[in-house]
Amino acid sequence: MPQQISIFAENKPGKIERISGILGGNNINMRAITIADSGDYGIIKILVDRPVDGCKALKDEGIAATLKEIVAVRIDDSPGGLHKAASELAKNDINVDDAYGFTIRGSHEAVFVFQVKDIKKTEKVLQEAGFSLLGDNELYFL
Repeated sequence: MPQQISIFAENKPGKIERISGILGGNNINMRAITIADSGDYGIIKILVDRPVDGCKALKDEGIAATLKEIVAVRIDDSPGGLHKAASELAKNDINVDDAYGFTIRGSHEAVFVFQVKDIKKTEKVLQEAGFSLLGDNELYFL
C-alpha cells in the first residue's frame, strides 16, 4: 500500500532545507512534495522512494513525522482527466480529505494522490470504473 510522509512543522525559514538534508543524507529520493500553511505551523507531505526509512530518519532527528496510507490513481493528462475520477468518487459518496497530483514525464498521464477515510472502498470503486491504481513500488519510482 502506498504511503507518504506527513510532517508537522513550524512555519519558519530553513524547514525544507533541514528535511531535504536529512532525506538526502540518507539517500532517500523525494518524488513529490506539498506544503499547507496554517499560520505558525503547517503540514508538509512528501512522497519518497522509501517512506518507512524516510520517516524513521526524520523522527531520529527529532522531526514530527508520520506515515499516511494514500491512494494513487493514473488519470489522463488532458482536460477533464481528473473530473472522471472525481465523478466516480462523488457518485460513491467518497470524500477526498487531502490531495495533490503530478504529471508523468514523457507520457499523457498524470497521477492523482489522495487520502480518504476508507481506502479499500475507494480502490474498489476506482478499479471497477476502469482506473489503474499505482502500487507502492510503481508509484515511488515513476
